[in-house]
Amino acid sequence: QVQVVESGGGLVQAGGSLRLSCAASGSIFSAMGWYRQAPGKQRELVALLRLGGRTNYAEFVKGRFTISRDNAKNMVYLQMNSLKPEDTAVYYCNAVLTFGGSYWGQGTQVTVSS
Repeated sequence: QVQVVESGGGLVQAGGSLRLSCAASGSIFSAMGWYRQAPGKQRELVALLRLGGRTNYAEFVKGRFTISRDNAKNMVYLQMNSLKPEDTAVYYCNAVLTFGGSYWGQGTQVTVSS
């Protein structure tokens, strides 16, 4: 059974940092990524990391956020620096199965105060 669990969200002041963690288990994953959804908005890609190491970042986080992965542990991390109030959202981890399909975690709230 595939499980995806996020942790590490919280409240931080603008300019601060947070590190999100995601643990995925139950399968082999070809990619893992972070998405976010703010109130009244659609879910959007934040960062994606493929098994071979290739990354994709949304323009609005380039230079501020870094995605990394521990393949042995099936963990993926999102280091978020220089946070802005507009980064406030629920952040979701997505694990892509090697043979198709993906699983979502339950989400973790990130709130950035001004």
